[in-house]
Amino acid sequence: MVLQWPNLRATSKPLNYYLYIMFSRDSVVTYALDTIQLEADSVIALKEYINDDFVKAVQVISEAKGRVIVSGIGKSAVIAQKIVATFNSTGTPAIFMHAADAIHGDLGMIQPDDVVILISKSGSSPEIKVLVPFIKNFGNTLIAISGSASSYLATNADIFINSTVEKEACPNNLAPTNSTTAQLVMGDALAVCLLRLKGFTERDFARYHPGGALGKRLYLRVAEMSDRNERPCVLPDSSLREVIYEISGKRLGATAVASPDGALLGIITDGDLRRMLEKHETPATLKAKDIMSPNPKSIDANELATEALALMRKYDITQLVVTKNGAYAGMLHLHDLVREGII
Repeated sequence: MVLQWPNLRATSKPLNYYLYIMFSRDSVVTYALDTIQLEADSVIALKEYINDDFVKAVQVISEAKGRVIVSGIGKSAVIAQKIVATFNSTGTPAIFMHAADAIHGDLGMIQPDDVVILISKSGSSPEIKVLVPFIKNFGNTLIAISGSASSYLATNADIFINSTVEKEACPNNLAPTNSTTAQLVMGDALAVCLLRLKGFTERDFARYHPGGALGKRLYLRVAEMSDRNERPCVLPDSSLREVIYEISGKRLGATAVASPDGALLGIITDGDLRRMLEKHETPATLKAKDIMSPNPKSIDANELATEALALMRKYDITQLVVTKNGAYAGMLHLHDLVREGII
């Protein structure tokens, strides 16, 4: 099939439309898969560069009394910003400094105890060549992440982390693709090593991620949800009528059965009521203690919401009785977890 260039004057369709239809679906899939494979190969090759210099970089950063200043130019600057974000969220204080702005006043953010990481594919861009001597004069430890071991940056840094790639995924071998991925992976490797050495836990992570669904999964506790619900509860000798009113009125699909002093004795769910009607022809004389399921699944009010979800999934239930100091404290429903974005 011979593709003919369309007569753009005779049509109202934009040029991009024709550019798109000239590519077959198979070509697009092939190009995408090639890109992924090339980048994956570049990442795997980085294993050769996890050496003594990398270990030294981790040690210097972990022992630093100050922050980590991460800088770069162009696409490397974007990667530097992401590495800073990862450091900060995993317990390593970091600040981004654009290499071009650094020599126009931003060098003032570098303090004596800070460690500086400079990121550059070539390691020889004009901005980097101007910046390196100033950092060296300050006396700060300089860590280079570069794709050229013989570059100005690599040879003048205190520590060199090699991020060399064989080629870019760009067919012209020009647009930074594999090289920026390699820089990002090395930054992630540093951050993960640091958080593991520090014993950084989920609770620590939650301190820096209080917002959104992620934050809620890490800090939201059962009491913060159950305290907003009604507290359906009946006594052991409560009538069937009282049980039905309590379940219907509190709208949680169940009621707890507790002693007058608050000790949890059991639970009655909608399902328990249905099963009771199937077994008894004259249920009106039954009491709560005759219908309840003893030893209900429960959770302490101070437990994380994620633990409540795990219990519901484990036992295939939609309600959990909430206790505090061993006494009945409320009810948690699956809908509460859905509403808070835990699921």
